[in-house]
Amino acid sequence: MRRPLVLAAVLASTLGFPVQAEVLIGVAGPMTGKLAWTGTQLKRGAEMAVARINAAGGVLGEQIRLIVADDFCDPQQAVAAARKLVADKAVLVIGHYCSGASIPASKIYAKAGVLQISPSSTNPTLTEQGYANVFRVCSRDDAQGLQAGNYLADHWGGKKIAILHDDTTYGKGLAEETRKQLNKRGVNEAIYQSYEPGKDDYSAEIAGFQTAGIAVLYLGGYHTEAALMVRAARERDYPVQVISGDDTATEAFGLIAGPAAEGTLFTFVADPRRNAEAAEVVERFRAENFEPDSWTLHSYGAAEVWAQAVRKAGSLEPQKVIDSLRKYQFETVLGRIDFDEKGGLTVQNWVWYVWKGGEYVPLE
Repeated sequence: MRRPLVLAAVLASTLGFPVQAEVLIGVAGPMTGKLAWTGTQLKRGAEMAVARINAAGGVLGEQIRLIVADDFCDPQQAVAAARKLVADKAVLVIGHYCSGASIPASKIYAKAGVLQISPSSTNPTLTEQGYANVFRVCSRDDAQGLQAGNYLADHWGGKKIAILHDDTTYGKGLAEETRKQLNKRGVNEAIYQSYEPGKDDYSAEIAGFQTAGIAVLYLGGYHTEAALMVRAARERDYPVQVISGDDTATEAFGLIAGPAAEGTLFTFVADPRRNAEAAEVVERFRAENFEPDSWTLHSYGAAEVWAQAVRKAGSLEPQKVIDSLRKYQFETVLGRIDFDEKGGLTVQNWVWYVWKGGEYVPLE
C-alpha cells in the first residue's frame, strides 16, 4: 500500500511539484471508559488547535497531522499508548490526562526523546522526575492541596471532616496534600480513607459518614464517583458539604449528579473560557455546538505552546524545541505561559468554584 505513495512523491519531485511534508503529533487520554467525556475534551482541543495552525501555514512550512491514543486512564495501557506514539514517529504528545497515566508514559517519551506536554496531569511527580522533555500547562496538586487544606481549616475547622481518595496517583496525591496542609493548620480530620472507584452506588459509604456526623467530605478522585456520592447524600437528605478537586470542572459531573450538584465546591485553574485571548476559539467551539469546558483549552494551549516554540527555535529538532520552551514566554488561550526549570508553570493559579444552576461558576 505504501508503494504508490512513494512513487507519487518521487514523480512529484521529478516534475518539480512541491512535496508537502507532514509532522505527526499525538494526543493521549481516556478516549473510552468512565472518563471518555474528558478524553473527548482533550481530543477536540487538540484537533481545533491543529486545524488553526495548519490554516495559518503549519509549522516551518509543514502541515501537522494529529494521531489519537487511548490510554483508558490506566498505567499499563498508557505505556502501550506511549510506545505506539513513539513507533508512529510523533514529535510531540499532548497528554496524558490522568497523572497515573502521564507518569509511566513519561519514561517512554524520555527514553525516545519525544516531547510531552500534559494539559492536565497535576501530580507533582510528573515534573519532579528530572526529564528535560516533560512539561505541563496546568498547575500542581501541592498548590491545589494547599488551597484546599487552608479552606477546610478556615471554614470547617470546628466540624468533623472526612478526607477520601480513590487510591489513584491523582486522587490519593491530592488528598494527601490537602490533609498535610489541614494538619499544619492544627486541624485533624475525623476520617481519612480510600474508596473503591468504579462502583454504581455509594449509598452505604454515605450512610456511614452520616452516622459518624461528618459535616464535610473532601474527595480526592474523579468526577464520576464524586457525582454519585453527592447524589447519594441528597437522596438521604444528608446536608454534607462536598468539596473536590479540578476533575469536577466538567459538564459530565453536572449530568451525573443532576440537581444534587448544586453547592458542590471544588478547586480548578482560572477558567480559560473567560480569557480575552480565548474568546474567538471559544466562539468557534460553541458554533460547533461544543462547550469547551474542563481541559479542552489546555489541550489547545499545549499545541499552541509547542508550535510557537518550534517557530522560535526555527527547528523541529527536539533539543532545540526544549531549549525554546525554557527560554521564551508564549501567548496562548490560557494567557501568557512560561516554564520553570522542571517544566512546570512558573505561576500556580488555583481558584474556588461552586456548582450553581447547572453550571460551575467562581465562588464569590
